[in-house]
Amino acid sequence: MSIALQLTWLFVLSIPIACISWTVTHEKVFLEPRKYCYIRSLKGKSLFERKFFYLFTCEYCFSHYITILFLIITNYTLLINDWRGYVIAGFSLVWIANIYMSLYAFLRQDIKKEKKEIEEIENEIEQKER
Repeated sequence: MSIALQLTWLFVLSIPIACISWTVTHEKVFLEPRKYCYIRSLKGKSLFERKFFYLFTCEYCFSHYITILFLIITNYTLLINDWRGYVIAGFSLVWIANIYMSLYAFLRQDIKKEKKEIEEIENEIEQKER
């Protein structure tokens, strides 16, 4: 596989990794299981139990496991076609996926801020009309 194609795979494959990681660790659809995992990560009896459940609450941690799954599914390597290529690909995918998630979080925060500002302006207009 050419370097250009490998880099294309890197940036494209990071998208579903980021999407899955963000959805599981942030969105309301997984709120109840995430709360359960959060509580178990704090009150677990063993270190292993606390760390295991913590990974479902942290997008960075969870993205490593999703990346491993995607590496197994796709057989994607970066730069080298042996185990070293898997290691390089794994950390590269995690890094790019986390950049995507950071950008998404930033955009989402900006959208929420704008919605709040619009809501405040609308409330001011309503109060002036009364």
